[in-house]
Amino acid sequence: MNTQQNQQQQFIELSGALTDFNAFALHGTGQVEHYYKTLSDIVGRDTVEQLLCVFQTVYECASDEQMFLTGIRQQIMGDVKLGPVARNIIKLWYTGTWYQLPRTWREAYGKSEQDKTFFVSSASYTEGLLWQAIDANPSGAKGPGYGSWSEPPRIHFDNSWQFVKQHSVQSK
Repeated sequence: MNTQQNQQQQFIELSGALTDFNAFALHGTGQVEHYYKTLSDIVGRDTVEQLLCVFQTVYECASDEQMFLTGIRQQIMGDVKLGPVARNIIKLWYTGTWYQLPRTWREAYGKSEQDKTFFVSSASYTEGLLWQAIDANPSGAKGPGYGSWSEPPRIHFDNSWQFVKQHSVQSK
């Protein structure tokens, strides 16, 4: 696996932890490459690598899910540089929209000509995780069928991300 593929896999793991959707659901959107490229193009490869490195460290140091989530909250979401980027990743996956980073972030870490609010691809809106989370269809797309809107949505969320700590077994 080359470095970009490895980083893309780490991006999927990070995205799963941030959105509470598993890798299967994220891949199912068809947006992984679009979102990873958008993130890299706007914040830069160094920032992406830093974010993924911190995520990996938090994962490796956590002995359970609670410790992991605390690490995410403190080391990523609470970080002045990585927090806004992580929040944008969440919004990106749920809405299919890249939202311009806060002015203070752009002034501190650099501006990108591409950093403006926009739909990442022609399918990103309809593939947003928002629709799966609320068990509804996006307006104007993926029609559910005649008369189906007369019934309330059924919430049956089974695509959630799971913290799984893989322990290495050492032979004696």
